[in-house]
Amino acid sequence: MKQKKMPMRKCTGCGEMKEKKQLVRVVKAPDVTDESGEILQKGEISVDLTGKKSGRGAYVCHNPECLAAAKKARRLERAFSCKIPDEVYERLAEELKTPEL
Repeated sequence: MKQKKMPMRKCTGCGEMKEKKQLVRVVKAPDVTDESGEILQKGEISVDLTGKKSGRGAYVCHNPECLAAAKKARRLERAFSCKIPDEVYERLAEELKTPEL
């Protein structure tokens, strides 16, 4: 039987390529615009546990040290081109405390 190819993603903290299932996804939802293209509402940044939300994604290992490195170097902010609220980092830290499946 042929092995199914697993998608690989890069951790923003350590820079290692890992299987998508081993990482936690942070997603920025698309901006809401009107007919003329003006931005009405900025996209919300949240933790995506299912990996299925629409929007731009960035990934972090299940390692608190990787999250700290990504926060210190502002890698998530660079990935999304906007400021990341502290609530998102707190939610990520909380998610990393739970055991990996």
